[in-house]
Amino acid sequence: MTARTSHVMLVLSAFLAGLVVFLVVFLVASGQFRNGGPGGSAIGGPFVLTDQDGKTITDKDLKGEPFLVFFGYTHCPDVCPTTLFELSEVLHAMGKDADRLHALFVTVDPDRDTPAVMKDYLSSFDPHLRGATGEAKTLEQVEKEYRVYAKKVPTSNGDYSMDHTALVYLMDKNGRFVAPLNLKRRPAEVAEDLKKYL
Repeated sequence: MTARTSHVMLVLSAFLAGLVVFLVVFLVASGQFRNGGPGGSAIGGPFVLTDQDGKTITDKDLKGEPFLVFFGYTHCPDVCPTTLFELSEVLHAMGKDADRLHALFVTVDPDRDTPAVMKDYLSSFDPHLRGATGEAKTLEQVEKEYRVYAKKVPTSNGDYSMDHTALVYLMDKNGRFVAPLNLKRRPAEVAEDLKKYL
């Protein structure tokens, strides 16, 4: 295979991968995966996890108010802290209305993300953000309910990172999926959108 052919194949592969990601986000954003749709896949479901204070947290605790769910991990080098910072900015922009919204950071790395580790990590972000961890099998079930992809990826130094879905799920007061939250706007704009669901 020539260098030119290899380059073309690489560009084509990157294009196709981008196309798949675009289609998934488009289908989610357009409501094709909303709860209750005929033939559609539901997003979200029951769970029993442990928060950063060691207290039990369930899906029932969140119902009655809209909530945001983001899956990530504390050793994440870029996407997770950036997303949590952006969420913190939005929650700050909401003012007192942030008290009427739940925001949950669910780990995809239970081996390292104990409640104590998550508590220390979340201390850098808005206090409305609540962490959630649990046994690996329990978290795998929650990931399945939210259609989250998460996979351990070994690194060259013998450690590992986590490849995972990086959407922020907006759920309504009844725990039904609304849409992915678009954080690529001014925090005040996102905050105004969220207030519609309060």
